[in-house]
Amino acid sequence: MTLADSLARDVIVLDGGMSTALELAGHDLSDELWPARLLLTDPDAVRAAHLAYYRAGAEVAITASYQVSFEGFARRGVSASETVRLLQTSVALARSAASDVDGQRWVAASVGPYGAMLADGSEYRGRYGLSVPQLVEFHRPRVEALCAAGPDVLAVETIPDVDEAEAVLEVVRGSGVPTWLSYSIRGDRTCAGQPLDEAFAAVKGIREVIAVGVNCCAPEDVSAAVEVASRVTGLPVVVYPNSGETWDAGNRAWSGDGTGFAERAREWVDRGARLVGGCCRTGPDAIAVLANALRP
Repeated sequence: MTLADSLARDVIVLDGGMSTALELAGHDLSDELWPARLLLTDPDAVRAAHLAYYRAGAEVAITASYQVSFEGFARRGVSASETVRLLQTSVALARSAASDVDGQRWVAASVGPYGAMLADGSEYRGRYGLSVPQLVEFHRPRVEALCAAGPDVLAVETIPDVDEAEAVLEVVRGSGVPTWLSYSIRGDRTCAGQPLDEAFAAVKGIREVIAVGVNCCAPEDVSAAVEVASRVTGLPVVVYPNSGETWDAGNRAWSGDGTGFAERAREWVDRGARLVGGCCRTGPDAIAVLANALRP
């Protein structure tokens, strides 16, 4: 059964943060490539992280390709052909992990924003100073490589800016690969400051898009965003916010309380969310609690 078909019947549980799972397993991610580095150095660790989420109850695994770009890997001396192989390996690792569990599982190929390649927090601001055609040029080879690997869906995620959403959607248009579009937001606007009505309207006319929503945001911002996404698009809504903790850049540490995530998720579902998971600071244990809450 396709993911789109399943969304018409039930709520689907996503995984949590890839970085969180890898850090919990003892891996050092203090690198501008984040988990993408392990596609080069320790792919088995990436597979193990996917498997941990599947076993926790996640039905969709999001690949470790978020940070992969031709430009970023070129700075490490990695060729374009090897970067294509790594992008496609990210899909194969998630698919391989799914073979170790029973039941239907899907693989979502992560398409992260341009700002993730810069590794300077730009994905939480947007407005890179690039035109839409320039962003299309950046995203096209990555998306094409991921599509060729045969994922069940493209996860165009953590997009901070409507301009970038339009660029990625232009690449996706006509591919025939199901896609979800997920913005990073603050309050009732994208991280770049656009109203969410405008942001979600960008998917109109793109047949590949099967869901829209938000991720990598504060849990308290989700409910209102679900209502806007559903009203503007009529599509299933995807949500996978952070745990609720906040990053203290000065002390380089997380602070706050990440409890109550699963309880909030019930409200998101009541408001129309169909794909629900976690992002930063949500590991396999959090997804197990979430899965139990949504599938008692």
